[in-house]
Amino acid sequence: MPHETCILTAKDFTILEVMLDRCQGTDDPMRVLLSRKIEAASVVFRDDISPDVATLSSRVTFSVDGREPDTRILSHDRLSSPPGIFLPITTARGLALLGLSAGQALSLPKPDGGEERIVLEAVLYQPEAAKREKDLLARLATPAARRASLRVIAGGNSGQLAGSGARTLAADGFDDPGPSAA
Repeated sequence: MPHETCILTAKDFTILEVMLDRCQGTDDPMRVLLSRKIEAASVVFRDDISPDVATLSSRVTFSVDGREPDTRILSHDRLSSPPGIFLPITTARGLALLGLSAGQALSLPKPDGGEERIVLEAVLYQPEAAKREKDLLARLATPAARRASLRVIAGGNSGQLAGSGARTLAADGFDDPGPSAA
C-alpha cells in the first residue's frame, strides 16, 4: 500500500522491529501488518512528533467500520488491568492505530476474508506532548523566567495608584490585612 503513511517515534519503531523479528513464521497474521507499518514509517524524535499522532501509551478515540467510537490506551502488551482500558499493539487494531494521525484510516483484513476500516478519531493524551508541556512549565517556573515574564510599568510606584483602590504595602512591607478584613 504505497499511499499509507505513519509517523513513529524512534522507540515505537524499534519495538515494531523487535515484534517483526519475533514473528513465528511467514503465516503469522501480524507479520504483514508489521511490515506495512515499518515500510510506511517516518521516524521522528519524541520531541518532534505532532500531538495528534497515536504513540505508545496514548489515549485514543477510534471507530471501526463507522460504528460507535471507542476510547482506549495503546499499550505494549496485554496488561493485568480491567478489560476495556488498554488496546495492545500486539493486536491488529492496536497496531493499526499506532503511528496514525487524527482523522487517518487504515484497512485491516478480517479472518473471514473481508476488510474492516479503522479510523483514528482523536488523540486525547499523548505522553510525548505531555512531557513537552511539563518541561515548558518547569522552565517557566524558574526564578529567572518568572522575572523575565514580569513587566515594569512606569510610575507604578507613585502615589497615583493609592487613591484608585489599589492596595499599598504597609511601612513594614507586610500587606496582609489579617482576619478582621474578611
